[in-house]
Amino acid sequence: MDNRLVAFERLLNIMDDLRAKCPWDMKQTLESLRYLTIEETYELSDAILEKDYEELKGEIGDIMLHMVFYSKIASETNKFDITDVLNAISDKLVRRHPHIYGDVKVQDEEEVKRNWEKIKLKEKGRKTVLQGVPKSLPAMVKANRIQDKVRGVGFDWEHDHQVWDKVKEEISELEVEVSKGAAQDKIEDEFGDVLFSLINYARHIKVNPEDALERTNKKFIKRFNYLEQKSKELGKSLDQMTLAEMDVYWEEAKKQ
Repeated sequence: MDNRLVAFERLLNIMDDLRAKCPWDMKQTLESLRYLTIEETYELSDAILEKDYEELKGEIGDIMLHMVFYSKIASETNKFDITDVLNAISDKLVRRHPHIYGDVKVQDEEEVKRNWEKIKLKEKGRKTVLQGVPKSLPAMVKANRIQDKVRGVGFDWEHDHQVWDKVKEEISELEVEVSKGAAQDKIEDEFGDVLFSLINYARHIKVNPEDALERTNKKFIKRFNYLEQKSKELGKSLDQMTLAEMDVYWEEAKKQ
């Protein structure tokens, strides 16, 4: 038997054992696992950003366990089982890749995406392209997903410089509202427009804004930790240092 099938069957058998014998696993529900799955997804994301392949292997396993766990719970009330799940995703992939499993011809990646969105609309009977964007997505991820979806039906800027011009326009509008002391909700609206346009520009230059911001977060944390370490070596707390002193060590941290 294929080693992949042997390994997957082993996981399924272990899941059966745990559900039948382990007090913790026996108590779990779809709802109780939901938050754990979200946490595991973020841990997977961290491993990807760190390029830690040993950690990544483990995190993929954790996510896979959760998918098997959900399927096991659903099978106990005859909703569906793991076989139904695997067949459903395989059927979907075949339907949505007519250029592979049918006679549709495509020229590039963008045409594949457009076809995917059109097929998806027909399958789910959705009246709008954006109906399928999850409401609970974090705002930055949601903005990126919204823009990607409307691009799939041709609603997009033609050139990168047009998007950058829009970014500058939105920043100018924000500056105007802040300088004239506009109401806070108006400033928030304009700030949101700036972020949305920046996310749009990121997509055009093939940058994932979530990943980019997380890289900056990690970079800032590393440099700030260096600053804290140096302040301790000087026998000072940070609030006892001048901004000029801090800046010296901040510049040092950039070179680490």
